[in-house]
Amino acid sequence: MKIITRIWHGITRKEDADAYLNYLFDTGIKDYKAIKGNLSTKVLRRIDHDICHFMTITEWENVESIKEFAGEHFEKARYYKEDKQFLLEFEEHVTHFETYIVD
Repeated sequence: MKIITRIWHGITRKEDADAYLNYLFDTGIKDYKAIKGNLSTKVLRRIDHDICHFMTITEWENVESIKEFAGEHFEKARYYKEDKQFLLEFEEHVTHFETYIVD
């Protein structure tokens, strides 16, 4: 079985890590989970000295379901207005992988 994995990366200041995690759950994660074709959602977080890395890893039935979340240009990262309060940079693109489920 083939699905699509979408990976996004963002960076905040260490002191904003908890607030951004809560914000992420209230915005992007909530929106991911509202799409019928979203199969799973994970958030990875790693504090490295004075910054914090976030990665969202989502699995989708197909590209069409990703487009329901991200729009026609699904390769571009989707940001929210309030992200400016937290993120130190705005990576333009996300990464997609064909993912094969092996039982």
